[in-house]
Amino acid sequence: MEQILSTVRTFDGVLVLAPRPGSAFPEVAWGDAFFYYSPDGEVPANEQPYATIVTKDYPDDTASRLDEEGRWRLNIHVDRQTFVRLTGEAPRALTRARDAAVVDVINPHPVYGPLGWVAIVNPGARTMRTAIELLRGAHRAARARFERRLNR
Repeated sequence: MEQILSTVRTFDGVLVLAPRPGSAFPEVAWGDAFFYYSPDGEVPANEQPYATIVTKDYPDDTASRLDEEGRWRLNIHVDRQTFVRLTGEAPRALTRARDAAVVDVINPHPVYGPLGWVAIVNPGARTMRTAIELLRGAHRAARARFERRLNR
């Protein structure tokens, strides 16, 4: 996880939001990380993160078994073409059953796959290079959206 966090922190204009105990953020988010393109360092008001790291199960998201010791998941929003290349299916046409708890494999996100999110439980030797490339691409896409909004 530290390799991903340290890499993302080198991206231009990145905001890594990492809620901790006692912060203004809900307890369920404590220990997780949310990645935004935000050159002013403020959490964007109307923008979702382009990637996240989650360290525990959420009430509607337990398929990855993140409550088990040492497990965490990297989630990245990707474009449709990349999603199809990585998963073999289009985001809104997912039909194949997958084990969302398998480690070091790129899968559709167990909840947000239909919206173009991929997920990797405990990225490792098989997926780390691709994960970093996907994070760079998601960051570039978030920056491009930010710049389009500025130019309106």
